[in-house]
Amino acid sequence: MKALILVGGFGTRLRPLTLSVPKPLVDFANKPMILHQIEALKEVGVTEVVLAINYQPEVMLNFLKEFEPKLGIKITCSQETEPLGTAGPLALARDKLVDGSGEPFFVLNSDVISEYPFTELVNFHKSHGGEVTIMVTKVDEPSKYGVVVMEEETRRVERFVEKPKIFVGNKINAGIYLLNPSVLDRIELRPTSIEKEVFPKIASDQKLYAMDLPGFWMDIGQPKDYVTGLGLYLNSLRKKSPSKLAFGPHMIGNVLVHESASIGEGCLIGPDVAIGPGCVVESGVRLSRCTVMRGARIKNHSCISSSIIGWHSTVGQWARIENMTILGEDVHVGDEVYTNGGVVLPHKEIKSDILKPEIVM
Repeated sequence: MKALILVGGFGTRLRPLTLSVPKPLVDFANKPMILHQIEALKEVGVTEVVLAINYQPEVMLNFLKEFEPKLGIKITCSQETEPLGTAGPLALARDKLVDGSGEPFFVLNSDVISEYPFTELVNFHKSHGGEVTIMVTKVDEPSKYGVVVMEEETRRVERFVEKPKIFVGNKINAGIYLLNPSVLDRIELRPTSIEKEVFPKIASDQKLYAMDLPGFWMDIGQPKDYVTGLGLYLNSLRKKSPSKLAFGPHMIGNVLVHESASIGEGCLIGPDVAIGPGCVVESGVRLSRCTVMRGARIKNHSCISSSIIGWHSTVGQWARIENMTILGEDVHVGDEVYTNGGVVLPHKEIKSDILKPEIVM
């Protein structure tokens, strides 16, 4: 089987992290976002992953090439010369996706994190005989999304309602699909939307089905959702592979610590924290709901909550970082500095307090 991952453009919502690497290579739970998807695809028998990309393809491919032999999976790029939306890239990559076997192929949005129940998706797709299966997930506020309306018994999709004013359902498109090759005959090579143009036509032909996504789901393409998604992911990890989490008297809730990181005396860490490779957390540090990326140093008695600390950054002694502060790569926060929601671009030094959310360029 094959899979196409819609990598897309510049990752502006996750800046300043995406100023250093393309969005799918931003670390999530101590490994690049996209690796979570590729590893799950490998488990269900996918042998080739095509990345649909229009920004920095050489950076992405150079990075992922080292994982090809480890995973035993072929990774190629389909590069857009202009943004083609969410359907155009399928037409562009047609020759890479169709091999004459008639096998369906996966399509994924690159910033979706979940438990990826791909085996169940394949089994369900083969059972109904339609052209497309989309995964749907239940949300509390459907008025913010495009809602999928379907027959409950057959799971056949009837229509899509964009940001409904009155309640029509609470299931939304989760950005994970299984498509028959015949769908490619419906897509022109031009900028086009799979959600708004292609799927509604297939639904009107009664060939589109929906499967409920078990477990958690989150689009982690922006900082607030990234931090929420980390909590959901770690909670899922606790249920499936608790041995991967860190335990001890100074840990609260779910904490992921890379084996090469070091943690000093008298710290209190958690819940929902990921500490990456080579990180140094000195003594008396308090961390909660945050990610500390590879090579960062958190100095004595600092406190970090609901924030992302970028690669090789430093947080000074007695500093306080909170309220969705995002430090880019190689940012240095001085001793006793307070940041309240600052977004700091790479290679900056912060010597004075950031009292209200702002971008530091």
